[in-house]
Amino acid sequence: MKAIFDSFSDVIKEIEDDATIMVGGFGLVGIPENLILALVESGVKGLTVISNNCGVDDWGLGLLLKNHQIKKMIGSYVGENKEFERQVLTGELEVELIPQGTLAEKIRAGGAGIPAFYTPAGVGTPIAEGKEIRKFNGKEYLLEKALVADFSLVRAKQGDRMGNLVYNKTARNFNPMIAAAGKVTIAEVEELVEVGHLNPDEIHTPSIYVQKLIVGSQEKRIERVTVSK
Repeated sequence: MKAIFDSFSDVIKEIEDDATIMVGGFGLVGIPENLILALVESGVKGLTVISNNCGVDDWGLGLLLKNHQIKKMIGSYVGENKEFERQVLTGELEVELIPQGTLAEKIRAGGAGIPAFYTPAGVGTPIAEGKEIRKFNGKEYLLEKALVADFSLVRAKQGDRMGNLVYNKTARNFNPMIAAAGKVTIAEVEELVEVGHLNPDEIHTPSIYVQKLIVGSQEKRIERVTVSK
């Protein structure tokens, strides 16, 4: 059985200043929002954060950003966060922008123990500056190094007491690979079930990747509301 916590402040207390963390989710979907709130309240600073994006100004990782707790952001999309833009332009925040597919593969490779790989994405652009380029079958590819983190924070719809996880729909876009790429993975689950309740064929993250579990209700905010006239 994995360690199951009742307190969000306790489950993240090992995360210290200058840690590198990966945070699951896609936009505001499937983000470990209660774990993020606990980090905000902890005051931990100097974080390097690896995530698809940095939330919005008033929710998700945007709260850590607003609190100046993030030193460096590694991601692929920043379009919904004005505070992110402001901090980048003023030099308060270091940013590494990566094509989304490359970011996903860098995380997946890190979780699989693959140190680097070649990809055609970014060849001939500023992304390729300073990186090794080789030709395969007459086409140029650049070398990208894998990503790993001290801690991975993920959000699952269900988890059992062994740490097996099931994600809901688009929450699967980054959570499963991020769960595998952290030295310590903390899973925030909407529902904790007994071992044997989950269908083995439907498990997205095997328990071997998860070290800590906590149950948390989710507000499930909408990033951008779009309605028909």
